[in-house]
Amino acid sequence: MTNQTESEAPQTKRAPSSGSRSKKVRPGRIRERNRERILAAAENEFALNGFGATTVQNIADRAGLPKSNVLYYFSNKKRIYYALMDDIMERWNEMFSKIKPEDDPATTLASFIHAKVELSRTHPLASRLFALEIIQGAPVLKDHLSTTMREWVRARADVIQQWIDAGRMAPVDPVQLILLIWSSTQHYADFEVQILAIEDKCEYTESDYQHAADFLTSVILRGCGLEVPQGQPAEPTGSD
Repeated sequence: MTNQTESEAPQTKRAPSSGSRSKKVRPGRIRERNRERILAAAENEFALNGFGATTVQNIADRAGLPKSNVLYYFSNKKRIYYALMDDIMERWNEMFSKIKPEDDPATTLASFIHAKVELSRTHPLASRLFALEIIQGAPVLKDHLSTTMREWVRARADVIQQWIDAGRMAPVDPVQLILLIWSSTQHYADFEVQILAIEDKCEYTESDYQHAADFLTSVILRGCGLEVPQGQPAEPTGSD
């Protein structure tokens, strides 16, 4: 393929200087770094302008790369969008993807809730972008939702059902539990303006997010017949 970045292009062989091996950047790392730059730029552009109004040139400009380089990694805008959505969902669900029947339900659910609230704090644009796609009827992701995401939810729900069948937690609907955790934790990114207006704040601090995570953990776990794990507050306390 001809659209290589300058740093990836073949170089004329020459005798290595002293210490040159330790300073050499691996081509694989260069590709990974450029891919991350493109997806970060795409996240901003799609969140600000939507899928239809965003162009590959917009993404390239924000990433600080030539358009040809962006197309080297992703052949068109839709592929960038798919890759970004996969990246967002993998980031959101990374911890919960690894759950096993032998794991402790309370610790696992508490960790998932806290991880999702933290991502609402650190990656709010990703959450808003996903929400925008869903509100519009998932024009790009409909097939993905009915295949990959459906299978992911069913697999996680199966583990939760095994916890229930073993008497380790109350008999709740596993799918609805996952949907509840998704919606309640992403609320802090998607509806930030509403939250700040109601609480009369200019911004949410890290301690505010921690308080929200503790509150959700307490309410959701108790609804599942579980005790809050040691180290988590048994009763949510007011934020500073």
